Amino acid sequence: MAKEKTIYTCNECGGTSPKWLGKCPHCNAWNTLIESVAESAAPAKNRFAALAKTAEITALADIEATDVDRTPTGQDELDRVLGGGIVEGGVVLIGGDPGIGKSTLLLQALDALQRAGQKTLYVTGEESGAQVALRARRLGLDGSQVQVLAEIQLEKILATLETHQPAIAVIDSIQTVYSEQLTSAPGSVAQVRECAAHLTRAAKASGTAIVLVGHVTKEGALAGPRVLEHMVDTVLYFEGDTHSSFRLIRAIKNRFGAVNEIGVFAMTEKGLKGVTNPSAIFLSQHAEPVPGSCVMVTLEGTRPMLVEIQALVDSGGPSPRRLSVGLERDRLAMLLAVLHRHAGVACMDQDVFVNAVGGVRITEPAADLAVMLAITSSLRGKPLPKGFIAFGEVGLAGEVRPAPRGQERLKEAAKLGFSVAVVPKANAPKKAIEGLTIHPVERVDEAMEVVRSLT
Repeated sequence: MAKEKTIYTCNECGGTSPKWLGKCPHCNAWNTLIESVAESAAPAKNRFAALAKTAEITALADIEATDVDRTPTGQDELDRVLGGGIVEGGVVLIGGDPGIGKSTLLLQALDALQRAGQKTLYVTGEESGAQVALRARRLGLDGSQVQVLAEIQLEKILATLETHQPAIAVIDSIQTVYSEQLTSAPGSVAQVRECAAHLTRAAKASGTAIVLVGHVTKEGALAGPRVLEHMVDTVLYFEGDTHSSFRLIRAIKNRFGAVNEIGVFAMTEKGLKGVTNPSAIFLSQHAEPVPGSCVMVTLEGTRPMLVEIQALVDSGGPSPRRLSVGLERDRLAMLLAVLHRHAGVACMDQDVFVNAVGGVRITEPAADLAVMLAITSSLRGKPLPKGFIAFGEVGLAGEVRPAPRGQERLKEAAKLGFSVAVVPKANAPKKAIEGLTIHPVERVDEAMEVVRSLT
């Protein structure tokens, strides 16, 4: 019997090499090549087929297109991230750390859809049917009629989908599914890519919406090749600390809605519950204003949220530390340099620690002004006024640049009872906002002068 030929496949990009290498020649990632059995060169019959008949060239304006119908999942925060609900024939990939609540949320969503008259199917490859039933009883889903299939073979899953034709099916998880057409083990790059391609084709052909649960690597990215993210319509990341009761769902890609939307959940004894006012999570409850604390309004997709930025400046040694949680450390170093050069606030010999309260991660530059004011407040030991907010991007020349959709940010702050705002001049509203005193500034030193006059 001839020896089976082996190849080495990259876990990151799916590229192959005939021999083992320390660095992948395709994506330059280190220690990602794993040995697997090479597939037969003989073509498989009907392995792939077109989803539609061959069409002739048509002008874009002549193509009839209608808005896609959406089915609400019963979880308002999940619907927000999906863009309004589940789309017929859509494929959603959701990833997150183990134990974060992916299976819990999807089981709750399937139960709500089933009670609304939708035909649902839950395919579990990591648990038995009895374990899924026990979880459902813990969540209070008594009498649930969600159909459960404990199976990991792709061909049997596809046959079940074709026979029962559910409106929505959950595959938990894609890393456990394998196809008999391949000889590699479940979870390998080839298996994950092949199974996802077949399930995506089945969803588009039948109109069944499919949700794929994906494992994540220790770096937090979805396991398997990046091509998996390109195949599906929507990619969601489930984030949060397992020691905290709050969870965030973030949309990274969405062909049927806006990206960078965020959904906030609270983990309770009866499962995940949506949080309608997430700003309450990210604001600390201080009886009186404290030094080093500044509230900003950040945008997550279409939702403005108030987040508290805390800074602690303490005397350091010959090599002071700069640490940040929830904010980019490189940007913190840049802001400290701007603060020294253009506002005369020196922290060269001080340790600087910055934290975004509540475990939220802020990536937009509109947090710059709030970070600088929090640092200055901590350094001088003087708290900012009660009901104070600030936002705005700060450039290296010391200018304060506008943040997108400033009107919505200010209205959200006024709605939650904030009374004083320092904002970029370009974000100053033409009409006064009731209950909110706005101080527009153009440069960092102007912002510092305004804050000194208020305190």
